[in-house]
Amino acid sequence: MGNVPSRPRRPARPARARAAVAPPSIIPELTGPCLCGAAETYAACCGRYHRGDAAAPTAEALMRSRYSAFALRDPVYLIRTWHASTRPSRLDLGDGRTWERLQVLGKSGGSLFDTEGEVRFRATYVEDGARGAQEETSRFIREGGEWLYIGGLAESVRP
Repeated sequence: MGNVPSRPRRPARPARARAAVAPPSIIPELTGPCLCGAAETYAACCGRYHRGDAAAPTAEALMRSRYSAFALRDPVYLIRTWHASTRPSRLDLGDGRTWERLQVLGKSGGSLFDTEGEVRFRATYVEDGARGAQEETSRFIREGGEWLYIGGLAESVRP
């Protein structure tokens, strides 16, 4: 046998990192309602995505899980679900804003069979004792079977 060049190997895909978990004082009870407003418990809804046990199956599910991650101040999950082309290198969530409620206002695409999607939502919060709201149309792309946040157009609105 002579020197037969071997085919170059594709680099192994890195294992999906497990998200750091928010401080226990702000993690909802596993049997309590999910922060995203869905009827499921946190453990059965956004908790499984935050833990890395599953990937969000739709753009809306990813948006809801990202809202919950903002509410829990979980930057690791937010960075992990942000598309590499628009992902910040660092994310400081601060301490001043407490997210209170999420409403999905509309969506386009983003299903199990789509590769792109948009979700329009309204999130209400309290900051420095004042109520506020943010509306955003978020854009998502599915890559390698996983939905990722690309970016969005946000505006502050009256609560």
